[in-house]
Amino acid sequence: MRTNNRQDWFLNRRKMLALLGATGMHMVGGYSSASSGGGERLQRTLSCIITPEQTEGPYFVDERLNRSDIRSDPSNGSIKEGLPLALEIRVFAASKTECKPVSDAFVDVWHCDGGGVYSDVIDSSFKTVGQKFLRGYQVTDANGSVRFITIYPGWYPGRTVHIHFKIRTKAKYTRVHEFTSQFYFNDAITDLVHAQQPYAGKAPSRVRRTRNEGDGIFRKGGDKLMLALAETGQGYAATFDVGLQGISE
Repeated sequence: MRTNNRQDWFLNRRKMLALLGATGMHMVGGYSSASSGGGERLQRTLSCIITPEQTEGPYFVDERLNRSDIRSDPSNGSIKEGLPLALEIRVFAASKTECKPVSDAFVDVWHCDGGGVYSDVIDSSFKTVGQKFLRGYQVTDANGSVRFITIYPGWYPGRTVHIHFKIRTKAKYTRVHEFTSQFYFNDAITDLVHAQQPYAGKAPSRVRRTRNEGDGIFRKGGDKLMLALAETGQGYAATFDVGLQGISE
């Protein structure tokens, strides 16, 4: 992967959307169907696996930013540098007998930038109030799917590399359901990515990155929340099927 050309870090939005819609993308998720067909076919073929819930953490802000490409900061128009990541999340109501797509659910994602900084919060090492980079939500379609364009996250002391996500169903279901968890990455891939700019040299040199096995939150089900990444030539793409329990219309 080339690192001497800044354009390698960014995909044209149209190309990224085409990538997200490609058939092959539906085959890279940890709990994905081998088919990219409609919801009925997915319901028949998908193995129902309940996704572990994890802590929200201190950095969730309900920005109500309805957007697919979350790399930009609407406060100033800047775009966060980093290796492009095309992420599809498919939400299912899981039971012992079937996985039914959950439509019209709000899915928020948020994570830190290449230097380990979150937007719109006050932390001991940064203040980003008013900035809104790397945050946004989408509403699931008839197949339970949402798609995001973001970057590979950086890291900060005490946590392994991760992406937060929150799912909120509408009142058409028997009860409003809120589910929060985190996605994780293979440490070997993170090592390769973080050896490049803008990740390299951003964190204090005296502090070593926490790896998956050293993260207490990861140890509570993180092995079931790993993103299976597919190389795209410019970055990575992944699909993950989230199985929610106790949802019915």
